[in-house]
Amino acid sequence: MERRRFVRVAVGGAAAMLAGPARGGAPGAMPRETMTNEIDARAFHASRRWTALPQGRIAHVERGRGPAALFVHGYPLNGFQWRGALARLAPHRRCVAPDLLGLGYTEAAPGADLAPGAQAAMLVAWLDALGVAAVDVVANDSGGAVAQLLVAQHPARVRTLLLTNCDVHENSPPAALGPVIAQARAGVLADAFLVPQLADPARARGREGLGGLAYTDPAHLTDEAIACYFAPLVRTPERKRQFERYAVSFAPNPLLAIAPALRRAAMPARMVWGTGDALFDVAWAEWLDRTLPASRGVRRVAGAKLFFPEEMPDLIAEEARALWDAT
Repeated sequence: MERRRFVRVAVGGAAAMLAGPARGGAPGAMPRETMTNEIDARAFHASRRWTALPQGRIAHVERGRGPAALFVHGYPLNGFQWRGALARLAPHRRCVAPDLLGLGYTEAAPGADLAPGAQAAMLVAWLDALGVAAVDVVANDSGGAVAQLLVAQHPARVRTLLLTNCDVHENSPPAALGPVIAQARAGVLADAFLVPQLADPARARGREGLGGLAYTDPAHLTDEAIACYFAPLVRTPERKRQFERYAVSFAPNPLLAIAPALRRAAMPARMVWGTGDALFDVAWAEWLDRTLPASRGVRRVAGAKLFFPEEMPDLIAEEARALWDAT
C-alpha cells in the first residue's frame, strides 16, 4: 500500500473526530451496543494461557489464527488493555497479548530482571516457546520502549511496528514521572497509588486517579478493568515490590543507545499518537517518523490521552490493518 492510503485513513479519522464522539464514548470509540465478540474480564481470565520460562511463568491471551501479531501493554496495565483490538483483529492475525514481567498475571521468577531490555529478551524467548518466528508489533506506553528494544536487538523478528504514545529516545522515562519513580524507589508506590484506587473505583476515575490522568474519558476505566489491572499487583508484598521495581528499572534511560539501530530498521512502521497526553508529546512521534527509515507517518488523535488504544479499539484495528496490508 502506498503512503496516500494512510493519508486517506488519517483524513477519515480526522473527519470522524470532527463529527464528534461516538455515542457512549470518546472520539474514535465504538458504541458498545454495536460491538461484537468483545472480551470481558470473565473471558479474559478464562482464556489465559501460561508459558514456563527461566524468567518466570508468562501469562498471555490470544485470539485468531495465521501470522502472529504481538500486543505489548503499558504500565501498570496488562494484556486486558488490548481486548478490543484482539476481538477486531482476530480474523486477520493470531493476536497474542502477554503480560510483562512484574505486571499483570505473569509470575516473574524471584529476583527476575524487570528492566526493558530484559523484557525484550523475555519476549524473544516466549515467542520461541510458542514457535513464532516473526510478529507484527503493536505497543503502548512502556511497552513501546520494550518494542523498540525488540526492533533494535532482533529486527528479523519484527515484520511491522505500530507504536502509540510511548517512551522515545531522550524522553524515557518522562521527567513528569520523577515523583512516581521516587515513590517506587522508596517502596511506597503500590500502597499509595494502587491500593486506594482498587478499594474505591470512583477514586480511580477521579482527577488524580489513573482514569483522570491517562484516559481520554475516565469512565472507560471500568470497575472490572480496575480489578483486572490492580488486583494482581497488590496480591502479595512481593508483587507490590515487582510493580515498583518495574518503574525504577526505566532509569537510566534504555533507549538512547539504540538510535543508530532504529535508523537501520527496515520494517514498515506507523505512529498513532494522542495529542492530549501529558507524558509523551507528539514531537516524539515525529522523531520516530524521521528516524525509522520505513515509517508510514504519524496519525494524530486529537485530545486523546495515554491509554486511548484501550478506549478506541476500532482506530487501532484500522491502523493495524492498513499497515499490515501495506506489506
